[in-house]
Amino acid sequence: MSQLWNLLLYHPLVNALIFLYQILFHNFGLAIIVLTAVIRAILIPLTIPSMRAANKMRELAPELERLKRKHVNDKQGLAKAQMDLYRQHGANPAAGCLPQIIQLLVLIALYQAFIQVLRAHGEEVITKLNEVLYPPLKLALSTKINTQFLWLDLAKPDIIRLPGLAVPLPGLFLIAAALIQLISSKMMAPVVAAAKKEAQKTPEKTDDMATAMQSQMTYMFPLMTILIGYSFPSGLILYWLIFSLFTAIQQYFVSGWGGLEPWIRKLKPSRA
Repeated sequence: MSQLWNLLLYHPLVNALIFLYQILFHNFGLAIIVLTAVIRAILIPLTIPSMRAANKMRELAPELERLKRKHVNDKQGLAKAQMDLYRQHGANPAAGCLPQIIQLLVLIALYQAFIQVLRAHGEEVITKLNEVLYPPLKLALSTKINTQFLWLDLAKPDIIRLPGLAVPLPGLFLIAAALIQLISSKMMAPVVAAAKKEAQKTPEKTDDMATAMQSQMTYMFPLMTILIGYSFPSGLILYWLIFSLFTAIQQYFVSGWGGLEPWIRKLKPSRA
């Protein structure tokens, strides 16, 4: 299994990073940006249908809640009603699973590749890296990867240390990655408000809890991005920022502004 992992994901990604680094003026930041764009482009045939399927399921959320209340004591009847609803609207609950799994595998492989390349200093490390690289890309033992990008050292966390503060603050790239993820999450949730209103009309509390959890996750994931990315090398944060940006752009073409529409209306100047 490990050999298959290395052959299909890890080794190609390490070689792609080094290749892009060498042709893009030895700028590792540019290499990360271009590699992220290429990966997102390759995954478009999977991600777009996945986003459309998820959007369809969100549109059906209020109807699914009504079916749950109607068949509260009839599991078989509920399962049949749900399948009929999916068939009627051309929805497939499992359509988004495979793309998400593939993206997770790519993310794990990229994490390993970034860590391997970002610590490429010293003969011992370069020797191990050369074991992964294809012959035309092998590095001299004296090679030192340039990890400087703008004001960042991509091998170090994206944090800001201010005098008088015991705990460093998250850096600009980390905050931007979390913000873009929040925007993308809001765009992906066009029916949250409608579902919440529908839940408030019912005496049961299960649907109220589900819609509340959905709203909380919209804000929880960006917060987790900051907390988890706080200790990651900023090279990974740069990747996550570009990845999230492409995700938001793709989501816009699938669902429009979605749940972000109320925010946009508030930002527009009122006409007299």
